[in-house]
Order: sequence, then C-alpha cells, then structure tokens
Amino acid sequence: MRRLVSLAAASVAMGLTLTACGFGGDDDGGDGGDGGEGGSTSLDLLVPQYSDGTTALWEEIIASFEEDNPDITVNLEVQSWDNINDVIRTKVQAGEAPDILNIDAFSGFAKDDLLYPAEDVVSSETMDDFQESFIENASLDGTVYGLPMIASARALFYNQDVLTQAGITEPPATWDDLLAAATAVSELGTGVFGYGMPLGSEEAQAETSIWTFGGGGSWTAGDTITVDTPENLAAVEFMKTMIDAGATQPDPGATDRTPMLDVFVQGQIAMAVGLPPTIGQIEERNPELNYGIAPVPTQDGSPVTLGVADHLMAFRNDDDKQEAIRAFLDHFFSTDVYLSFVDTEGFLPTTMSGAEGTANAERFADFLEVLPEAQFYPSTNEAWAATQGALQSLVGQIQTQDAASVLQQIQASADNA
Repeated sequence: MRRLVSLAAASVAMGLTLTACGFGGDDDGGDGGDGGEGGSTSLDLLVPQYSDGTTALWEEIIASFEEDNPDITVNLEVQSWDNINDVIRTKVQAGEAPDILNIDAFSGFAKDDLLYPAEDVVSSETMDDFQESFIENASLDGTVYGLPMIASARALFYNQDVLTQAGITEPPATWDDLLAAATAVSELGTGVFGYGMPLGSEEAQAETSIWTFGGGGSWTAGDTITVDTPENLAAVEFMKTMIDAGATQPDPGATDRTPMLDVFVQGQIAMAVGLPPTIGQIEERNPELNYGIAPVPTQDGSPVTLGVADHLMAFRNDDDKQEAIRAFLDHFFSTDVYLSFVDTEGFLPTTMSGAEGTANAERFADFLEVLPEAQFYPSTNEAWAATQGALQSLVGQIQTQDAASVLQQIQASADNA
C-alpha cells in the first residue's frame, strides 16, 4: 500500500479538485451502441457505469473522436460494477477480450501477456502528463500497463440534524465513537439507521478495506496477499459488533453501496462512507439535507482513508489496431475531453493538466484533505482480483457467521488464485 503524498501536495498547489473514486457504479449497465458505422478499423470498448450519465458521456467522447477519425469505429459496451468482472473474465476466456477496458485491477492480464505496455498505446506527451504517484501505482515490475484514469478517496458523510437529535455534538473519530453514535441514533426509534454498512456484491471490498486500513491492517505482506491477519480480524470483528448491536441498517450482506447512499441522501441513515459524487447526489436529490463530511473513523482516530484508482488498458488482440488504440487513448486524455469526463462524473484527475484545469477544487476540499493518508488496493498483485471477488461474495456473511471463519475462506481464495 502506498500513500498519495505527492498528488496531495500538487493538488493544494494547483487548487486541484478531489474526485471520487471508487469506484463502484450505479445500478444498471447496458450497451451504449456501436459508436458509429463505416470505420475501417473497429475498436471494442468495455467500461463500467459510474453514474446514470456514464453512457451518454462516453457516447459524446466517441462521437467527437470518430468525427476526427472517420476511419475508426468504437463499439461501446457499458456494464454495472456488479457484472463487469464476470463479463471480462468470460470474454477473456472465450478469446473475445475488448480492445480497451476500463476497470480497476490489471495485473493478472499483464502477467498473462494480454496487455500492451502503456507507452506502446499512448504518446509520450500523454504519458508525461500523468501524476508520478499514479504512474507508480499503475506499474508492474517497472512497466506501466494500466493508464491511470480516475481516482478518489473516501470520507464519512453524516446527517447533522439526526446526530444532534441523538445528542451527538461531534462526528465520530474512532470506532468506539462510531458505535456509540450509531447506537444512539438507532435507539431514537425514528426509523433512521445509525450507520450504513454496504457488504453486498457491488463493493464490499471497499467497505471492508476502510475498516481494515483503519485498524492498521493491509491486504499484502510483500508479494503475498494477507487477509487472515490479527489486525484484519480485529477490524472485521468490530464490523460484526456494529451489526450485532443494531447500529447498521438491516441485512448489510445484501446491501449495495449505491442504493445505501441513496437511503442516506433521503435522510434515513445517519452516517455512511461516501465519495465526492455523493455531494452531487445530495444536491440533486435532497438539497435540504443538513449534512457534514469528516474523516473516516478509525480504531484510534489516526487518519486513514481508502484511495482508489481505476485504469484504462489495451489488450493485444490485433496489432493492426495498435495505432487506432493510440489515437483513441490520446484523444480521451486530451485535457478538454478528459476533464469533460472527470468533472462531470466527479472524480479526481490523474493528469497534471487535469489537476490544473479541474473545476472541482473547492467543492471536494474535504476529500483533498484526507488524500495524503490514502491506502490503495494491491491491484498489481495478480491474486487481488480473486481476493476482491471473494470479499464481495463472502464478507457479508459475518452477520451470521464467525468473522475468523469468513476471513479464512477469503484467504483460501487468495491462496488458490
């Protein structure tokens, strides 16, 4: 795990906006159309849905690219975060990998020699524009394979009115504070839940990471995935304590992040970990909500947050497409096009030109403040994809099973990857 110190410093110096990363997406995915007709080279682009507007954003980007490159057609496929990992695994196994993929983890594909090195599919100008810290996080054995696309950190959103009603004067800083505050809210008997804990398949690995990092744990020791450790167990056991105490919403194991945050926005959850786009959701869906943003509570109050970076990567399907891929990726990372995506979706730019030009610096100041303490998924470890999948499918079982047993099952998935 590494800290994003250099980005945070650059962010402050440039007035950079912090964006949300996660990044799990909205509920529904779908096809975005074939991107045009008549191009002599056809590129398949597979992306996740970050918001209701994701498909339209990509369609606009593709249309502008095809206008400048009439000999290239881009076929867009948009999938939900619930489905995209299964979709890409199926496509790769069938020999039908997309030419360009937007997802988080890339190391397994790189180690199977399925990806172009990044420098082979973008210009030197594009490569030189990335923040160095993100390039380091996207490197495998010294070679960059995943182009850093968007990034984010997490913070605690809290309903000020509900906390005041429960007699809580300050947002919680420690796990014990959080348990006490969430329990006090639940005991009000108003039907508002204390803390939203999404352990469903959408992004259980993110919620769990927030807790394990907050207890001094991590997912790696050197090159080894380490799930079943004393630090991680203590964190997951405290998560179970929250559930057993009635401090969370019912059935966390079946709760996905996106609908949970909507319940928070509607005032029915007092506290939840959110992303920068959560601010826009509040403004759109419940602008009267009296809310605040604070650092994520940790075991001892020391600042830690989850940082997430998603990537674009290019599969070596057909070398005749390499120049078309380069043209499209350079187009996407051109400053105006890139910021149209990043600012609209509410994410943090990974490029220096994006940092200088983003419109969200003041808006996301609370996230920018916690960014230097960010820890990341070990996405360059080839066993992480299997570990993440196991976290998504198994960690929610802590509401009915022993936490140690659940971690042992997840560790077995990592060991067998």
